[in-house]
Amino acid sequence: MTILTTLLGMKALSFLAFLWQEAAASPAASPAAGDAAGTFTITEMLKHLGGVALAVVIILLIMSVYSIAIMVERFLTYRAAKQQSRQFAPRVAQALKNDRIEEAINISDKHRKSHLAMVVVSGLQEFRAHEQSSEISGDEIEASKRALQRAIAIKTAEFKRGLSGLATIGSTAPFVGLFGTVFGIINAFQGMKNAESAGIAAVAGGISEALFTTALGIGVAIPAVWLFNYYTSKVQGFVVEMDNSASELIDYFLKNRTRQLKP
Repeated sequence: MTILTTLLGMKALSFLAFLWQEAAASPAASPAAGDAAGTFTITEMLKHLGGVALAVVIILLIMSVYSIAIMVERFLTYRAAKQQSRQFAPRVAQALKNDRIEEAINISDKHRKSHLAMVVVSGLQEFRAHEQSSEISGDEIEASKRALQRAIAIKTAEFKRGLSGLATIGSTAPFVGLFGTVFGIINAFQGMKNAESAGIAAVAGGISEALFTTALGIGVAIPAVWLFNYYTSKVQGFVVEMDNSASELIDYFLKNRTRQLKP
C-alpha cells in the first residue's frame, strides 16, 4: 500500500508540474488564472466540490470528530487514573505496613478510577477470604496471584479501549483523501478535454478538489497517529505500575505467610 501511495503521489506531482508549465507557456491563461485567484478559497472549493469529493470530505470530518472524542475521553481517563493512584499508593502502603487489610480494601474502594487500586483490591479480597484459616497455603497464594493477573488484564483492556480506532483512522485517513485526489485529477483531465484552449482555469477546479481532499486526509491522520503512539506509551507505563504493585502485594502475602509459619 505504501508503494501504491508513493506512485500515485509521484503521478499527481508530475501532472501538476505539467499544468504549471502549460500555464506559464500560455499568455492567454493569465487573465483567467487571475480571475480565479480571487475566489480560490476553502469556502469556494467546498461549494464547487463534486459528489465523490464531498462524500470523501464528510467521511474525513466524521473520522476527525470521532478521533477527537477518543483523544479527549482517553486523556481524562488517564489523568484521573494517574491522580488517584498518586493519592492511593502511600495510603494503602501505610495500611498494609500495619497489617490493616480491611482498611486497605476500604481505601481502594474510594479510588475506583485508580488502576493500582483495582489491582490491589482484587488481590486483597482474595487474600482476605483465606486469612481466617490457621495457615495460608501455597495454593491460596497462587489464587491471589491469579486474581491479580485477571485484574491487570481487565484494566489493561480498559485502558486500550478506543486506541484501535485512533490507529485505524491514522492509517486509513490518507487513503480516503487519496481516493478523493484520484477523482479530482480525473475531473481535471475531463476539464482539459472539454476546454482545450482555456488554459489552467479549465482544470483549476479539479486540481483544488484533489489537493483539498489530500490535505484534509493528512490533517486528520497526523493527530490520530501522534496521540495513538503517545497513549500507547502511557498504557505501557500503567501496565508496568500494575505489575510492580502486584509483585509487591505478593511479597506482602508471602511475608504474612512466613510469620504464620513461625512457631
